[in-house]
Amino acid sequence: MMTFRNYRLRDFAVPMGTNWLLNDIAEAKGKQALYTQQSPHMLKALREMALVQSVESSNRIEGVTVAPERLRPLVLGNARPKDRSEEDIAGYRRALNLIHSEADTLHITPDLLCRLHGLCQEGSGDAGQFKRFDNEIIELQPGAAPLIRFKCVSAEATPDAVAELCLVYRHAINQHHIPPLIAIGSLILDFLCIHPFRDGNGRVSRLLILLALYQHGYEAGRYISLERLVEESKEDYYRVLQESSQGWHVGKHDLLPWLNYYLAIIRRAYIEFEQRAGQIKAPRGAKAELVLMAIRRQPDDFRLVDIERECPGVGREWIRSLLSDLKTAGEVACQGKGPGARWRYVKSKGITP
Repeated sequence: MMTFRNYRLRDFAVPMGTNWLLNDIAEAKGKQALYTQQSPHMLKALREMALVQSVESSNRIEGVTVAPERLRPLVLGNARPKDRSEEDIAGYRRALNLIHSEADTLHITPDLLCRLHGLCQEGSGDAGQFKRFDNEIIELQPGAAPLIRFKCVSAEATPDAVAELCLVYRHAINQHHIPPLIAIGSLILDFLCIHPFRDGNGRVSRLLILLALYQHGYEAGRYISLERLVEESKEDYYRVLQESSQGWHVGKHDLLPWLNYYLAIIRRAYIEFEQRAGQIKAPRGAKAELVLMAIRRQPDDFRLVDIERECPGVGREWIRSLLSDLKTAGEVACQGKGPGARWRYVKSKGITP
């Protein structure tokens, strides 16, 4: 809410570097239809991969993990959760399914935020409810006393703060005609500064980014996991939030560190989407192309588990079978046996296996 008050966004002077990011994303958005009209099987495989990676990364950022062999059945299958961590995984999947299927009909309101929280925190006693006690952002470091990084909006003031945020976000886009990407970035920063829930704020914020982007036609997140890209740059994520939250309570904070980071994540998603979708070749099939792309990205020797990690929507036995076929065809070489076997892509490098 503080980013929207006093006409801050209406009077916001966008620096040249930020404009470059906005222009790059606008250009990529203009081309996305060229890729989304390609092979349905490949796009389905990309969507499944993004779904698995999004569920895994968004929860892992918050310290929630499950056994690798349980991840795919929980996300893409009908496996029932066995413990609280698996409940969080299954809940985040349900929240993503809601956004993917109903984005156009969902309105960003306090009720929707509580609904998303209720889905991804279903196993907690206060799922779908605003915090009852004041909370703070605390940094924990080994051998050091806890450090308070940010004091969030009080529990008493949270319902009004969230209601105001949802209202001014819609007003900024509809009345002040603020560019949607800037308004979305401001929405997420303010949401995280309010920190309306006892736990799960990070997960809800990432769901909110995806929903708002879909509502304005930015589709890369359907095929490339934004959550994975955030996890891969987690240190930068926390750093820019720290920088942009300073002075937030009095409206003297700097939006730019967070805005540039979040825009860079979207641009990276589009770049990766174009790279993957642009390499579509029909003969081998969608799953085979995804695995081949992962193999070609390996800088040197790799193990089966490395490919499995990059292709979470593809089963281990299927990858093993494809590697065997590629070895027979002379496209990969293998040293060793079993899980520790080392593989190398050789066909395009002129290396004799």
